[in-house]
Amino acid sequence: MRKEVVLITGANGEIGHGLITHLGQQGNVNIVALDVSPLDESLKPYCNRFILGDILDTMLLGRLVVEFEIHTIYHLASLLSTKAEYNPETAHRVNVEGTLNLLRLAVEQSQWQGRSVKFLYPSSIAAYGLPNLEVKERVGKVKENEWCNPNTMYGCNKLYVEQLGRYYAAHYRQLAADHDKNTIDFRALRFPGLISAVTIPTGGTSDYAPEMLHAAAENVPYACFVRPDTRLPFMVMPDAIKALLDLEEVPRERLTQYVYNVTSFSLTALEIYDIVKAAFPRSTITFSPHQSRQNIVDSWPADVDDTSARQDWNWSPEYDQQHAFADYLIPAIRKRY
Repeated sequence: MRKEVVLITGANGEIGHGLITHLGQQGNVNIVALDVSPLDESLKPYCNRFILGDILDTMLLGRLVVEFEIHTIYHLASLLSTKAEYNPETAHRVNVEGTLNLLRLAVEQSQWQGRSVKFLYPSSIAAYGLPNLEVKERVGKVKENEWCNPNTMYGCNKLYVEQLGRYYAAHYRQLAADHDKNTIDFRALRFPGLISAVTIPTGGTSDYAPEMLHAAAENVPYACFVRPDTRLPFMVMPDAIKALLDLEEVPRERLTQYVYNVTSFSLTALEIYDIVKAAFPRSTITFSPHQSRQNIVDSWPADVDDTSARQDWNWSPEYDQQHAFADYLIPAIRKRY
């Protein structure tokens, strides 16, 4: 008899660390973790099985279909925004074709089980694209269906996968004679910039915030790659995990859309600098904008409207700005170094 499991791809990533630790500590979920790199030692006690492999490996995914009864997929594996700009074709293969493989796996599982498999997908504010700073300042909080004109490969990938998820959930093979209504239950979150005290940033274009914190705690000079006045929405990792789990639990009939904004607080780079300098007075932080990366960040909204998430599934972050830095980030990062 196949074991009922939760599949988590991209297990070694920032969200993967937080999600596996949280679910593992609950102790009531069988976790199968997948990553292209060996699993972090700290995560091994929480996983029933770790598979070293690539989401582009269709034979590997085929074995998963046969071996496990997967009731939920948290598809976290991706090539992040900065790296994606250096290797856009590789990013497309990983972020789109790899996800397509997982969507097909989910459909097969749904048909075998006679029920919809939940597919949780972390999207991003990179799916947005505002034309200039004047518009960015004027529009303020952006809703899910506004300004979806990304100018990065990562953003294009995220926006397309959101549409693929909607198709697989609502219209998969709609003209086929053997059309099966047991497809997938796709749910996506457009995350703002995420800040973790546990893992080191790995190439996100909003990572100047966590990079600033980690460098200051380690007493390593840091040159911030955006202007001081650059404003983005942010969220700490515990709230990102909370959002994923909250969305996973809500009954499908309560959801009015497939993609939801979530956020916590919005800060400029200078405001982050002031908080970091107050906590680590000896730190050396300068501003040296990288124009290409600055252009990308300028195209992302200064804030997002998460009213739909609050109305449909009672979303509310546990960490506001003060609580995030004073009670989570600064104490944990200081302890780390």
